[in-house]
Amino acid sequence: MWDSGNRLLFQSCIADLIDTPSVQAMRDVNQHVDINCFEHCVFVAYVSFLICRRFGWDFHAAARGGLLHDLFLYDWHEKGSHQGWHGFTHPEAALCNASKICELTELEQDIILKHMWPLTLRKIPKYKESFVVNAADKVCALAEMLQIYRLMRVRTKLNVSCGQV
Repeated sequence: MWDSGNRLLFQSCIADLIDTPSVQAMRDVNQHVDINCFEHCVFVAYVSFLICRRFGWDFHAAARGGLLHDLFLYDWHEKGSHQGWHGFTHPEAALCNASKICELTELEQDIILKHMWPLTLRKIPKYKESFVVNAADKVCALAEMLQIYRLMRVRTKLNVSCGQV
């Protein structure tokens, strides 16, 4: 899972995105427990990348969509920081912000916009990679909330705390 070949290929998929100001701004946004949005998105992106690579699917789009899926850039825990219910509205905010930093493929757009299914009932993922990121998002969030993220030493393995990925 953590071998250098996987990590190097993963890094190449997200190299043009990882150091952009918007992506780096996710470090300042709380996500789950003591995990920031940047760490969560890198974790989701890497797990999605691994699954899609294993099955011969579009791991490049899965890594990129996974990294950008929560690029909403506000603290959803703070009342008044956004309009509407976060679970329903943040995919659109993330897609809007992601579209400002790069040109997204239809698949990457689908990943970002539909990652909250089944909560967003009518926004069913169209692609298998979208389902992978959707599932990885839920599994990673659970790992973060149960402190499994810490036990797996994800920060160390992905170098997310030092600004490297």
